[in-house]
Amino acid sequence: MRINRSCMLTALLAVILMTAGCDKVQQWSGKNQKEQVFVKEIPADDKRNTHQVDMLLPDFTKLVEQQGPAVVNIQATRKNINIDDEFAGENGSGSIPENDPFYQYFRRLLPNVPQTPQANDDEYNFGSGFIISQDGYILTNAHVVNGMNTIKVLLNDKHEFQAKLIGADSQSDVALLKINASDLPQVQLGNPKDLKVGEWVAAIGAPFGFDNSVTAGIVSAKGRSLPNENYTPFIQTDVAINPGNSGGPLFNLKGQVIGMNSQIYSRSGGFMGISFAIPIDVAMNVADQLKKAGKVQRGRLGVVIQEMNYNLAKSFGLSAASGALITQVIPNGAADKAGLQIGDIVLSVNGETVTNSSDLPVMVGLLPPGKQVILGIWRKGKKQEAKVVLDNMVSNSLAASTNNNPVLPTEIERSANRNIGINLRETPKGLIVEDIGGWAVQSDIQRGDVILAVGQILVYDQAQFDKAVAENGKHVPLLIKRGNNTLFVALNLP
Repeated sequence: MRINRSCMLTALLAVILMTAGCDKVQQWSGKNQKEQVFVKEIPADDKRNTHQVDMLLPDFTKLVEQQGPAVVNIQATRKNINIDDEFAGENGSGSIPENDPFYQYFRRLLPNVPQTPQANDDEYNFGSGFIISQDGYILTNAHVVNGMNTIKVLLNDKHEFQAKLIGADSQSDVALLKINASDLPQVQLGNPKDLKVGEWVAAIGAPFGFDNSVTAGIVSAKGRSLPNENYTPFIQTDVAINPGNSGGPLFNLKGQVIGMNSQIYSRSGGFMGISFAIPIDVAMNVADQLKKAGKVQRGRLGVVIQEMNYNLAKSFGLSAASGALITQVIPNGAADKAGLQIGDIVLSVNGETVTNSSDLPVMVGLLPPGKQVILGIWRKGKKQEAKVVLDNMVSNSLAASTNNNPVLPTEIERSANRNIGINLRETPKGLIVEDIGGWAVQSDIQRGDVILAVGQILVYDQAQFDKAVAENGKHVPLLIKRGNNTLFVALNLP
């Protein structure tokens, strides 16, 4: 039997059209008429497994129409300088030094500058920003404008203004500008705490100088901590961000700014799928201080902290690996005066949970010096509270130094603890690990580590070490010094 080819094509086309007809595209409008997206809706009787997917196809046209006029381009110039660095920030460099292992991966978003500058060349920085008030206050990144002689702002309608730098904070990479204008369009601000991983977001800026460019993607993660960035819980996205996007806004689907684009992870200098934005609440906190005082003050706790892991949590008797583990307390600092101890685990600040150790510097840094905070801490198997009056942050880290370890005077002699597999040598600097075997092999202990304490008990000799280990049971937290760092490691015994 011969089959008519045209009949087969007609039947196949009919099946495709029937299948496609099961899906329909509708426009959804929330209570706020400005919040509009397109939603692909699948009928309830459709047999496909939809897992109740509510939104698949967002439409950013309304967002761009309504919020695009509040996004600006920034051109900053410095005359007669030497360009020593590809990435400009305070004093001509980004906040990540060149010798940092992450320098070539985490990049400030500045466009290309001349590759072979002369001594009398001018330096140009190009970036983005957004208007936060109708009277002309604008937010951008500090590394776009720091050290520049002149700053020009170009509005969406092509108007140009000379901007005044009200202040810049390199630690948060936030700068506040002011132009002499009124009745300007301004962005709407959202709450980054309501942002969810997987949510659609969009960026408007001027990548490589292409002004008013719109890119979109999703939130990849929240609360990211980057090298040398202690006070910013970055929003990570896969929105295409490139040099020139610096300081531009990151919008949610409601048309609200929830972040300021600041950095990318890149080996080439261009977009590789990972971008980072400063949460808008952090940026606005800095902007408010710059507007009032021209500088930023941050609370200081005066501790050095370590991330918790599963084994450490077990060794301290915690059911979950959360909180910030204190490995050093700075003498005469706020924490020292409040009685905090090495081995305390900070679980909350004023009732707000410290999930990761990186949360603590952010929480404390957002509070003003002199403010009293209530810390929820875990000490010796019990929850306690400690009231701390914060110091003023005067350095780039929570702790001023890592060289505050106690000197442990003991007689020099060789001994060994063969039950757990750690060979120790007593020295004036502490118990030095000379060899590892047995159960200790499965721990994070390394040769050359100096054991300072077992839990919160300082150990000066072999006898004290053996006694303290025996009293801790199967999961033992050891405070060690490794190079210039002091940290806890977990020793799990049978």
